Amino acid sequence: MPQIRLNDCEFHYTDQGSGQPVLLLHGLGSSEQDWEYQIPALSAHYRVLCLDMRGHGGTDKTGKGYSIALFARDCLAFIEAMGLEKPHIVGLSMGGMIAFQLATDAPEVPASLTIVNSAPEVIPRRPAELWMAGKRLFFAHVLPMSTIAKGLSRLLFPKPEQVNHRQTFIQRWTANHRRSYLASLRAIVGWGVSNQLDRISCPVLVVSADQDYTPVELKREYVSRMGDARLEVIADSRHATPVDQPDAFNTLLLNFLSQVDSSRVTTTTEPAQAGLSTL
Repeated sequence: MPQIRLNDCEFHYTDQGSGQPVLLLHGLGSSEQDWEYQIPALSAHYRVLCLDMRGHGGTDKTGKGYSIALFARDCLAFIEAMGLEKPHIVGLSMGGMIAFQLATDAPEVPASLTIVNSAPEVIPRRPAELWMAGKRLFFAHVLPMSTIAKGLSRLLFPKPEQVNHRQTFIQRWTANHRRSYLASLRAIVGWGVSNQLDRISCPVLVVSADQDYTPVELKREYVSRMGDARLEVIADSRHATPVDQPDAFNTLLLNFLSQVDSSRVTTTTEPAQAGLSTL
């Protein structure tokens, strides 16, 4: 498996296809494996890279000092080490948070962001939100990983015909390093860059499942506060949209990336054409 050392940590990654780079960032308790339905579709047109965050997949697991800001720094170090120029960045759930952090820390880096079932902050403000956050943290710390996996699998893939998705999810989730999973969960709760959204300078596609944990209106609100951003809702989907609706998601993503690339080519060539016209 390809490995790379970044910020005193050994990371697992994959690198497939050729062309403009697309970096896929997975969610909490996940890994590059959960992009299995996107990699074939994307690698036919792009260079597709997946990075397992520290504490996840094939990357080192210490369970110490994790933060979304650290995860973003790891991604920036990876982009630099791999020589990726203006990568498209796609993040699911926690991966979307990392993408938000990266784009506010280094707005010049991404060509675009695709944020899937995520938000620019996870800061409980209302009593009900505080209760839900506390309950999630409590049960995550006291329940076995296998019990958490079974419960989440039923939430993510409730249909009888999704039994294979449930089984795969349970198998992968149960393999998580518990201390690293808990450290990553704690890194999410209380994090936020919502007050820095105006720093994001690239086009943004926000994708929301119609039955995600958080309502579509929450995404609509923060999209309205960004410049070049739009929201797309995928029907009959829950939190794991790239898995439960891969065709619809892949079509949206490929169309968006193509539009961004076409716009960048036009912007790059227009000054040269204008100069020629004055000769």
